[in-house]
Amino acid sequence: MSAPPKTVLHASAEEEAAIRAAVREARGMDTLGGARRLARVEDAAAALVFFSEDAVFGPLYSLPRPLSEAGMAAWIGERVARHERGEGLLLFIWDSAGAILSYADVTVWPQHASGELGGAVRGDRQNSGEGSVNMRVMFGWMFEGLGLRLIGLTAAKDNVRSARGIEAAGFVRMGERTVSRTDGATRESLYWEMTREAWREKYGAP
Repeated sequence: MSAPPKTVLHASAEEEAAIRAAVREARGMDTLGGARRLARVEDAAAALVFFSEDAVFGPLYSLPRPLSEAGMAAWIGERVARHERGEGLLLFIWDSAGAILSYADVTVWPQHASGELGGAVRGDRQNSGEGSVNMRVMFGWMFEGLGLRLIGLTAAKDNVRSARGIEAAGFVRMGERTVSRTDGATRESLYWEMTREAWREKYGAP
């Protein structure tokens, strides 16, 4: 998603500053579990291996095309800069062999107390339920750890697995949205939103 959620919230200066600080500090990330850490530019080679898998790369729209190690380094570097501004985090989860198992790309609009989540799981772990569990853990952290009040999500119309997981988590379908790719291509994607209040009603307040 290349723009803030359809539902536009307005954060106070204090709330915006608190969200930026929480993002910069990756506040509460230690509660997520797993071998998870912030991405670094030197992860570019491992990221290229991970994203080169068709089962991972196919549905994704935010990646540079064509894939290359230099492109991966630039993509990660942009997200490192976004993190330093308090506007996002790129996380990799690693397996015991030192390969990337999954990733989570969090974009934050602190001025709107809102964010989005993109991600994928390695092909050999897809359809295991692991992706849905990871998504719910991330949503809870974004609401409670980062202090967001709204999350918006998109998925390709044919990405049935993601749509099923999003709706099972309690997100509300709100039509479609045009998503832009880094090379200028666009696609119409399914779109959902969820508020922090709705999350707490479904899963309980911390």
